[in-house]
Amino acid sequence: MKSVLITGCSSGIGYHVALGLQQRGYRVLASARNANDVAMLQAQGLEACQLDLDSSESIHTAMDWVEQQTDGELYALFNNGAYGQPGAIEDLSRDVLRQQLETNLLGWHELTCRVLPLMRRQGYGRIIQNSSVLGLITLRFRGAYNTSKFAIEGYTDTLRQELADTDIHISLIEPGPVTSKFRENAYQRFLDNIDIPNSPFRSTYEAVQKRLGNNQDSNDPFTLGPEAVLNKVVHALESKRPKARYYVTIPTYLFGYLRRILPTRALDWILLRVSTSENK
Repeated sequence: MKSVLITGCSSGIGYHVALGLQQRGYRVLASARNANDVAMLQAQGLEACQLDLDSSESIHTAMDWVEQQTDGELYALFNNGAYGQPGAIEDLSRDVLRQQLETNLLGWHELTCRVLPLMRRQGYGRIIQNSSVLGLITLRFRGAYNTSKFAIEGYTDTLRQELADTDIHISLIEPGPVTSKFRENAYQRFLDNIDIPNSPFRSTYEAVQKRLGNNQDSNDPFTLGPEAVLNKVVHALESKRPKARYYVTIPTYLFGYLRRILPTRALDWILLRVSTSENK
């Protein structure tokens, strides 16, 4: 049984991929930040441990457990645990932006660096990074998340080049909207960390509150279920030559194409219309 470590398995993509890979015969080592979620995963029949990407101690404790469970062998890592911090760039404090990068970039880096020596020793492995369409293009009021995903794109491309002479394969998955608790969690971060009444974007934020507070995104026709990501993860795990990038959902294919063919100002015009229309 090939062992796969997955982060962010409490819900959504991570949870669905963990169960899907287990059903496919993989030995899944699921992880989540909260102890209650770990217990839930164990109740689902998964091997699970607590792993908080914001904590070096938690990362190393979790990896000690992984090495003990697998006798130091690990076929794949699926870096998935992340969140979105909404808000205009000028409304993000240094601490809020730092926290976004701690979870979405630096935690992944530390975990990856702990996994790589295992893969080098065994002579093979797969590392799959769950990026986003917002690692290809940007939308207003998602600056912290845009920044973290653009960073992951550059980080992963570099890692792939540095490991080109090994049998450790690196892939990016770039989903657009996928059914999960992502929007719900992002909305709470928005309320917690953005000074809405004193922002120059107050009127826009009020529209955002109305949209996200009423869950108006739930009927988005472009939103796919997490099984769409599972299918790409399976290919990245099982193909002899996994792709460097896997697009998921129509918006990713569309904006990936437009980014290649349009001048920057033309693409900006389209993206501004998209971000403006969603809050009408």
